[in-house]
Amino acid sequence: MLDRIKREARRLKSQLMTLYLCAKDPRVPFGVRLFALLVAAYAFSPIDLIPDFIPVLGYLDDLILVPLGIMLVLRWIPKPVLEDNRRRAEALQTRPKNWVTAALFILVWILLALWLCHWLVRVIGSGGGWD
Repeated sequence: MLDRIKREARRLKSQLMTLYLCAKDPRVPFGVRLFALLVAAYAFSPIDLIPDFIPVLGYLDDLILVPLGIMLVLRWIPKPVLEDNRRRAEALQTRPKNWVTAALFILVWILLALWLCHWLVRVIGSGGGWD
């Protein structure tokens, strides 16, 4: 079981690298490149939309959203381009980091926390409490 999970993780990593390379390839249609870049940026981002420390929900994006995005984009990429980039991905060993996407997710979490604090102050300040 553990070997199968490791094998799938390596396959997913390889597909992500292929996706990243396809997102930069001018032979891929612009809309597909944009979507591929978004999926790859999210997958490579050190920040998740749903933090992993939240039980069950924290892993849903890693287990469902990322593989689903990869599967969709890989279907839209022309086969010869996909094969070229798969070969290039196998030769690469480093993983790109997308700090812009990480900053964006941090900003979203900060804004969400500020909104929640503002809402709590309004609710508690109005004397409404939690009733």
